[in-house]
Amino acid sequence: MKPLFDVPPMAEQERMVEAILFATAEPVSTRELEARLPHGCDAAEALAHVRRRYEGRGVTLVRVGDGYALRTAPDLGHLMQRETVETRKLSRAAIETLAIIAYHQPVTRAEIEEIRGVSVSRGTVDQLLEMEWIRFGRRKMTPGRPVTFVVTDIFLGHFGLEAARDLPGLAELRAAGLLDNRLPPMSMPGAAPQDDDEDDLPLKPGDQSELFEE
Repeated sequence: MKPLFDVPPMAEQERMVEAILFATAEPVSTRELEARLPHGCDAAEALAHVRRRYEGRGVTLVRVGDGYALRTAPDLGHLMQRETVETRKLSRAAIETLAIIAYHQPVTRAEIEEIRGVSVSRGTVDQLLEMEWIRFGRRKMTPGRPVTFVVTDIFLGHFGLEAARDLPGLAELRAAGLLDNRLPPMSMPGAAPQDDDEDDLPLKPGDQSELFEE
């Protein structure tokens, strides 16, 4: 006896299941697939065919709870991430602190405060550290062994500098409005920042907790 309904061949059932999964954002269960497919179709078998088809491809069939979905292959997930640029405006205090570190490195917090004439807030330094424009340098062999700050390669790269010696002179900074004229003159304007003193001590883990203790 001829069946009332012609059951599509498995290749066609596979195509149908693939189309449903492709067009549906949420995972689809086997029961939901069978309800959409023509009578007599085997959704489970069609899913198995779809899974084999996408093995090793950029898209793969995954099970999510009781449903199935087409998803990006796990090893290619990084390609789906979008990089966003966050614009952050530095405060006047941060700009001044950064400039002093760049031209006087390695420089301590006390030395920064002496040049600026005001205290350095923890928030200002934290912001520069978070941006990875400065880092902790070595400890100075002076009373209290204070830690120092230096600029990073990320800072140099941001401004297109190969090395700290390529920093512009103070007159250029002031002319560009990047340095407040009220700041006292820095020693050796335009000179390359000094390297870490050989007699300085390296910073140890946990030392940063001492930076802002009064």
